[in-house]
Amino acid sequence: MAGGRGKDAQGGRPIIIKREEVVEGGHHGGAWKVAYADFVTAMMAFFLLMWLLNATTEEQRRGLADYFSPANIFSHTSSGNGQPFGGRTPYADGNMASDRGAAQIVNGRVPPQPDVEEDDTDTPATAPVYHRDGTTEPSIADRDRGRARANAPPGHAEREAHGVAGGAEAVGQQQKEQQARQQAAHERAALESAAEQLRARVAADPELAPLARQLAIDMTPEGLRIQLLDEDQIAMFATGSAAPNERAKLLLQKIAPVLQGLSEKISISGHTDATPFAGRDRSNWDLSTERANATRKLLVEAGLPEDRIRSVTGNADRDPLLPADPFAAANRRIAITVLRQTRPAPAPTPDGN
Repeated sequence: MAGGRGKDAQGGRPIIIKREEVVEGGHHGGAWKVAYADFVTAMMAFFLLMWLLNATTEEQRRGLADYFSPANIFSHTSSGNGQPFGGRTPYADGNMASDRGAAQIVNGRVPPQPDVEEDDTDTPATAPVYHRDGTTEPSIADRDRGRARANAPPGHAEREAHGVAGGAEAVGQQQKEQQARQQAAHERAALESAAEQLRARVAADPELAPLARQLAIDMTPEGLRIQLLDEDQIAMFATGSAAPNERAKLLLQKIAPVLQGLSEKISISGHTDATPFAGRDRSNWDLSTERANATRKLLVEAGLPEDRIRSVTGNADRDPLLPADPFAAANRRIAITVLRQTRPAPAPTPDGN
């Protein structure tokens, strides 16, 4: 402030004149200019984006979106629409208002990858130590294993090796048992098919249809058993004779072609009832054996290879078909058994034994 002093012409009082200098306010800074520039830039970017959306095709927009999206190991596109989480992009098919944005897990084509990749290089604990003189020291892990073996109780290495060998042996045994069960199932199916074929042959022959009741076919643990049974007043062999009658011959002629279609060995056994044999120096043992051997000859004459016969035995009355009635006619019979090549392995028990 500056002033001038003077005297009043009348009173002599001094006149004081005040002059105030107007000083403009201080500088307020340019922060608002930066904010305004950011706003204008954002608006330009927005209008540029709207123009691009209107000027590009959907395929081009998809390409732009994928280019600016962050990488995602779960998807070939972007992290927001990876298949494991079922997300969608603004350009996916369907309405924009959708519940597909809710979290859900679906099977993806690309399996998830671990966050940390394993390094194949040796760590200091597993890497050997190389010296300048060309010698090599074992790694720390190898030295630890060596000390563990040295300090192990006697027989530990043998037991460990035996355990490994035992495990491999158990696996091999299980595989063998499984193969045996499969082979047994295939063989059983073939034998059952042969039984059905034999029944059909007998039923289709008018001469043999009345004898169908005297032909018994069943499956046993040994294999397919075909039995020619006597009935009251209808016998396959004359009383006390080993020569088969015409009925027995016809049945054997139908049986032989079915047996030829199989590869298994065959056993033939003869049986009698408990009636004692009336001849001198002979018994039911002799009679049953002779009838079984006569059956063998008829089958071979009908075309069955001789080497297919495993055994021919006579059992007399020791194995009756009807134990409660040892004198029944059905106990007088010839049994032809197609022997299994493989026996089914016993099924494992619940305790694994």
